[in-house]
Amino acid sequence: MGKIVELIKYEGDNSTFIWKHPCEDFNSMTQLVVHESQEAIFFMNGQALDLFGPGRYTLETENIPKIGKLLNRATGDTSPFHCEVYFINKTEQMSVKWGTDSKVQYIEPTYGFPLSIGASGEMSLRVEDSRKLLVKLVGTENFLGQQKLVGFFRAFLMTRVKTYIAQVMKSSAINIFEIDEHLTTFSESIHKLLIPDFADYGVALERFFVTTIVKPDGDKQYEKFKELHFRQYADIAEAKLRQQTDLIYAQTEAQKVVIDSQAQATKRAQEGYTYAQERGFDVAEKVAQNEAVGQFTNMGVGLGTMAGVGGAVGGVVGNAVNGAMQAAAEPPAPAAQPADEMAAFKAKVEKLGIMKESGLITDEEFAAMKAELLKNIL
Repeated sequence: MGKIVELIKYEGDNSTFIWKHPCEDFNSMTQLVVHESQEAIFFMNGQALDLFGPGRYTLETENIPKIGKLLNRATGDTSPFHCEVYFINKTEQMSVKWGTDSKVQYIEPTYGFPLSIGASGEMSLRVEDSRKLLVKLVGTENFLGQQKLVGFFRAFLMTRVKTYIAQVMKSSAINIFEIDEHLTTFSESIHKLLIPDFADYGVALERFFVTTIVKPDGDKQYEKFKELHFRQYADIAEAKLRQQTDLIYAQTEAQKVVIDSQAQATKRAQEGYTYAQERGFDVAEKVAQNEAVGQFTNMGVGLGTMAGVGGAVGGVVGNAVNGAMQAAAEPPAPAAQPADEMAAFKAKVEKLGIMKESGLITDEEFAAMKAELLKNIL
């Protein structure tokens, strides 16, 4: 105690939680300076008396200059009025690492098989209750840093964290194969559970992050369920892709039909005929190619159908064919007068002549039909 009045302050690094000033048993009127983000606790005679926030303070002790020296002689030059100051850093200290010391065993909630995992991450801490932390953990030690604080918390932290990991995985039904996409909510859930545990020691757990989940890669059972899990997604994706491909193909084919129909409609409009007329032309072409056209009855059916082609020629041809058909199909009529039979014969031959001139029947077919008519009248 060389100085009459001391100036007590702390300007250390932020990795420190609590620091005891080396100056003890200082005189009354000593100046205490507390910076922002700090608190100071004044101890006298073993009791934590006052808690000081940011500012400048004058400390009053029972140590009085000059007189104190006389009193100290009776105690071997040691002041009987013991006093000291502890500084507490209130800043949030981040990047405090943590990790499980052994695997967490639990039953995987999705597939129901036993599983062992590890976890690690970071957390940020801040002193919430300076007096509680100092009395419960620091005691009479001179210093408390990050590593020492984590060392104090390690035993209960490992026990709590492993229990909470298993609880959250089960209650939230988190699939081990999808854990990485749930790390944020997983961290938040464990953070909420750990807050009261740290608060018991006057420490606020500001943030808690699970950054790594150590999975049992290589374990046969784990690898088996891992393959099954990802295969189902691959099969679903493949089925969806196939469905989309088929749909695209069907839409393409339908579009082709629409385009072709539009092209055909444009062609008909330009050439001046309708779809019904086009179908009539197709029927006429098929009739012309009919191998049985030489047979009178078949020819009659074909040409009767062709009569719907339309136009003046179509009407005449249709009437002629129908007349010839009726003549061939009707049973022989009672004997008629020769004049009448000859008139009917001439009319039918004229109709057949029109069909031949129109190109609907050949010369051979015309001759065959005419011979058939002759048989009926002879």
